[in-house]
Amino acid sequence: MDTFWGLMIPFLGTAAGSACVLLMKKELSRGVQRALTGFAAGVMVAASIWSLLIPAMEQAGDLEAWSFLPAAGGFWLGILFLLLLDTVIPHLHMDAQTNEGPRSRLKRTTMMVLAVTLHNIPEGMAVGAVYAGLRLGTAQITAGGAMALALGIAIQNFPEGAIISMPLHAEGKSKGRAFGDGVLSGAVEPIGAALTILAAGFIVPAMPYLLSFAAGAMLYVVVEELIPEMSAGEHSNIGVICFAAGFTLMMALDVALG
Repeated sequence: MDTFWGLMIPFLGTAAGSACVLLMKKELSRGVQRALTGFAAGVMVAASIWSLLIPAMEQAGDLEAWSFLPAAGGFWLGILFLLLLDTVIPHLHMDAQTNEGPRSRLKRTTMMVLAVTLHNIPEGMAVGAVYAGLRLGTAQITAGGAMALALGIAIQNFPEGAIISMPLHAEGKSKGRAFGDGVLSGAVEPIGAALTILAAGFIVPAMPYLLSFAAGAMLYVVVEELIPEMSAGEHSNIGVICFAAGFTLMMALDVALG
């Protein structure tokens, strides 16, 4: 049951954020979107380091000076996996005029949802990898540390839910459909987490690779999508300040609960 709620908490964060479209009349200002994006990026970077890469290297401690190798290998696999998805799935980032990936006749709003869904895949994998380690009795992963990651992802998912649902409404979708699409974009997280747990059950020695794979995938999203969005336009310093706030919060959660 603890694992179930650990996987669902990030999804509930997205759903709660998407509900903002039902309660707010105006679209989020560009400055607010930049701040929320920076905050999400900070949480993801800190989670990648403390919750994923450091435990991955600790689990390979028997390799001594070469303990970084599984983490480095998994990290690059995660980067390349997201690069592949980024290449084959048509998607549209916020404020962009042309889509990325193959040319598509999909609606603009559909490609916006696909962009956020693509973004959420590594977050689900990260939570799944940590809870897989907890279920397998990995000493470097505690129940508190796993919950810290789930809470951190949920906190940064809340603004992300709002960032996707409110622009969808501004693009012409009804509030109900915009809310539904925002929730749907987050559904990939518990699915990805559950699949990662299943994979870990079959390949126990792969845990360092799974953890670092999720870290690489998350950092790909941060560098390719979130940092450019938080830095676009004037007064991008608000994005940097919120990045630092998100990083500090996730770091504190992991240390305090882990």
